[in-house]
This record gives sequence, C-alpha cells and structure tokens, in this order.
Amino acid sequence: MGVQTPIFFDWYWERLGNFKYVLLAPVLANAVHGFMYGARDVDNWCFHLLLLGALRCVCQQAWTTCSRLHCLVKKHKIYSCGIEFEQIDREFHSDNHMLLQILLLLAAHSWLPGFSNLPAWNMKGLAILFLLHVGPVEFLYYWMHRAFHSEPLFQRYHSFHHISVVTEPPTGSVTTMLEQVLQTGLIGLAIVGTVMLGGASIGMIYIYFLAFDSLKCLGHFNCEFVPAKIFEIFPIAKYLLYTPSYHSLHHTELQYNFCLFVPLYDYLGGTVHPNTLPFHASLRKGREEEIPNFVFLAHCIDVLTSLHAPFCIRTLAAYPFTAHWFLWLLWLPLIPILIVFWLCGQTFLASQYILDHLNCNTWVIPRHGFQYFLALYYMDNINKHIEKAILKADAMGVKVLSLAALNKNEALNGGGTLFVEKHKNLRVRVVHGNTLTAAVIIKQLPEDVKEVFMTGATSKLGRAIGLYLSQRGVRVLMLTKSKERFDKIQKEAPRDVQHNLIQVTKFQAGQNCKTWLFGKWTFDADQRWAPPGTNFHQFVVPSVREIRKDCTYAPVAGMFLPKQVIGIHTCEVIMPRRAVHACHAGGLVHALEGWQHHEVGAIDIDRIDVVWEAAMKHGFSSIK
Repeated sequence: MGVQTPIFFDWYWERLGNFKYVLLAPVLANAVHGFMYGARDVDNWCFHLLLLGALRCVCQQAWTTCSRLHCLVKKHKIYSCGIEFEQIDREFHSDNHMLLQILLLLAAHSWLPGFSNLPAWNMKGLAILFLLHVGPVEFLYYWMHRAFHSEPLFQRYHSFHHISVVTEPPTGSVTTMLEQVLQTGLIGLAIVGTVMLGGASIGMIYIYFLAFDSLKCLGHFNCEFVPAKIFEIFPIAKYLLYTPSYHSLHHTELQYNFCLFVPLYDYLGGTVHPNTLPFHASLRKGREEEIPNFVFLAHCIDVLTSLHAPFCIRTLAAYPFTAHWFLWLLWLPLIPILIVFWLCGQTFLASQYILDHLNCNTWVIPRHGFQYFLALYYMDNINKHIEKAILKADAMGVKVLSLAALNKNEALNGGGTLFVEKHKNLRVRVVHGNTLTAAVIIKQLPEDVKEVFMTGATSKLGRAIGLYLSQRGVRVLMLTKSKERFDKIQKEAPRDVQHNLIQVTKFQAGQNCKTWLFGKWTFDADQRWAPPGTNFHQFVVPSVREIRKDCTYAPVAGMFLPKQVIGIHTCEVIMPRRAVHACHAGGLVHALEGWQHHEVGAIDIDRIDVVWEAAMKHGFSSIK
C-alpha cells in the first residue's frame, strides 16, 4: 500500500485542471444577470469579487514579471540560479487560494449580518483593519507557522511549500489546502472584526487582499530591493516589515523568521535569524554581475511568441510554445508595446543556466523575424545590434557567442563572417553552430537512405548536407532554379560523386522520393507531391505545417542538453523541455571543447562528424 495523503493536503478541484474555474460560474452568472436585467445586489458584490480576482492575478503577474527582468534584479538578486521545471509545475495552481477566498467571500456576503450593502469607502475601517492585522492576525499566524514546523505537521503538510528553496512570487501562495484554509481564516478574522466594528467597505476588501498578495510576493521575490537606509533612518522599521532576504533565510534555515509580514513577533519569540540584517546589508551593496562563458544570441520570432518570453507568462514559457486561443486576445494590445520595443529596445538577457563549468546566457536582440526580410535599413540596423552584442560579450570576457536562426543569415552578415573580418582581434569566438545542425539532420535520416529531395538546397545548410550525403553514395535532388549556385556546389564535391548531386526545378521531381528535406519555407500545396509514407525533415524557420496524415514529420533539428544542466525552467520556443535548437547546442559544444577558431561562413564538411562526436561525448542527445 502507498502512503496515504493527509486530509486536506490536496486541493481537490485541481483534478479538474483548468475546468476548476467552472466553480465561479454562479458568480459570473449573477454579475452578468445583474448588469443585464438590473437585478444585481445593491453593492454589486459578484462583480466586485470577479474584478478583485482579476486584479489579484494581475498583481501576481506583475511581481513575477519584475522578478524575472534581469535588468531590474541583477545587482541585488538573492540566488542567481536554481529554478527548475519541477518547481514551475508544482506551483502551477498558485491561484487556488484566490478561488477559495472568492467562494468564502460570496458565502459571507449571503450569510453574515452586516456583510452586505457595504459602502464604497470608510477610512475608519482601514485603521481598524490595520490594527486587527498587526495584532491578532500576525500573532496567531506566527504561532500557527511555528506549529507547522513541528513534527508531524511539517512532514505531512508544510514541507510541500519548502520544497522551493529559490522562490518566486507565486511560491508564496503554494501551500496545502489545510494551510490555506487556516490562513484564510486569519484573513477573515481581520475582515469580520472590521465588519462587526462597523468599519467595513468595498474599498477595504480591495486594499486588504491586494496588499496581502503584494506582501506575500515581496517575501518570495528573490531580489533584495528594500534599501538599507530605511533601517538606518527608522530603526523601528525592522520590527514592522519583512524583506525578501528576511524570508529567504526562512527557506534555507527552517527554524528562523516565521512571521507573516511583521518581524516583531520573531523578535519577541527569539526566532530572528542572527544573520538577518548583515545578509540584507550585503545584498544591498550589490553583487558583481556574473560573467557568462557562453552566450546564445537570439531574436524574437513573431508577436505571439513574444509572450513566450520567460518574464511574460511563466507557466506558458515552461512548455513548448503553442498559439493558445487566449494569446490571440493579446495580439492587438501587444502591438504598441512592441513598437516601443523596436524603437527603444536594447539587447536583453532572457535566461541563464549552468552546464558543467559554463555559465550560459541567452541574449535577445530587439528585432522580430519579419524585420529580417524588410528593406536594407533594417538589415544594417539588425547587424548593428548583433555587432554591439558581440563587442559587449568580447569586453565582458565571454568565451563563445553563438548566433541564432536569422542572426546568422547569409544575406545579412555571411553567417557571421562580417563581424569576424571587421573585428580581427576578437577574443570571443563567434559561432553559427550550423555544423552540428547539419549533423543532427543527417543523423535523423534512415541509415539505408538512397535518395533525398531537398529544398533550400543551395543554402549554407543545404550545401553542407548535400555534399556530405553525396560522398556517402546518396542521390540528392537539389531543388533550385539557380544553375550557377548549383554548379558551384557540385564542383566542390569530389569528381567521382558529383553525379549524386542533381539539380531539379520543380516539386514534381520528388514525387517518387520518400525522404524530403525542407530547407526553405514551403506552401502546403507543395507537400502533395510527396508520395505516401514520406519522411519529412526540416531545417527551416518557421517550421512547415504538418498537414499530411499519411507521412511522418521529424522534429526541428535540436538536442537535449546533458543531464547535469542546472537552472533550466523555460522552453526554447517549440523545443521540448531541456532541449535547445541544434545551433545553440553547437555553440555549447564549441565552448565545452575549448575550440579557438571562429565557426562562421560556409560549413566545413570534414568537421560534421567531429562536432557530432564531441556532442555525444558531452552528453547531448537527439530529439526523437
């Protein structure tokens, strides 16, 4: 028999997934009915409950976004790495307490005397609420919290919250159902007490819950932004308000710093960590920015995938990107934000992780995919952003900078050649990573393949794949209308295998070939020329649509990172968890091997197997 889950450990409605919000259907129906037919409560209670719930979600999102903006937190961050996918999954339902409290507030409005027909504002009530919170609520919470750190309550309940050592704002709301019911009871004590003393108002409800959520997020913010000057000028402040570093010590030293928001009770109970103030002061002095060993220089793809950035919706970023219906609702509001981003934006750090001895960063330049295909001005502008990032990395002491996707476009900068030739004394190694991309695509092909049909055949990758396969006896049908470019590639092949490279100009030429390689964006209709049972492979951005049910589609060229990687908590757009695009992996292999050459321009065919073997040696694996 398995270990039985303690009563009220689980949130039972989590089994419904996102359908748990059906529980709010009566609240929504009442609010809509009231507005449509004028039969609503005098104080519009159901409307206020829904609006309060929405504002609380926005509040938590705002705190989360700020906590992930490197430009805001880099100097005073408490822990620089440590968030993993498991923590994101565990904290997925961080709004459970909001749902519970909406239902309890609805019940209180219906059943408790004095809890209905509340006025919009009552200043006296705020004063009463403050005193009730600082007094009874904080006192009772302190002792309740200490009780949950004793056996067996800690092992049965509270240890779930403490699995997260490196915290984020949503972490503060992730507890068992029993703990949240008790905490909600303490909140109710302050609210009901204010009602009984005749000071309750609608404004009080909004202020208390939003302030409560904000202070919870503050304690789990993982960045010490509270100035040390406050405690120097007002020494009493250390008794009245906790800080992120104060509560972070509780997550590492479990027997200290139990208070809700007011440290006074820790001081009275003798449970203040002795290093609380020195720790806060050291963080406020600021930390030196960590110098990355490796940088992957990416760009935005389109409007919707912009929302996949780690600082936008963290649960969305923790899964491969999907254009969910609700994201389309944000498309239009995003446009003015993106216009400002294009006009004023600078290259920013999107994510960081550690692989072996490498401190790895992903930087993103403020440009989207469509801009790479516009007028010459944009090409020059994009190159300036890329060049600036390379020079910054060089000045910082970065070892390897890998160019992502369109940042190494041949027409843009010759696959990075432009920068290497312009700045001949670069210490940072500039890498396009496409040698490993070619290797991944080649290894995806069946071992007994005799013929392939390839679009984008004269591109950097198409050339390399075609030459490699031709030397191994594979016939390569290269779709291109440029005889000049085809002839140039064919002449690179040894004379005895040149006959394996065949120029074709129409998709019909592939109608008898069951292995297709897409290296160029293709219309859906063009896929119809492939025979049933065709295996489609691709090295094109954006990826082709999977419309043929009678064919198979290989994943976009990518690799799973070695198991020892630390701090990965976001997916690289459409890549599975803990996987990156092959060019990203190629840059990492370059850095792990300590190779001193730039990998720019044309792909060296002789190095394809060398790079692949190096990737295998370091623990990378293909996406099946």
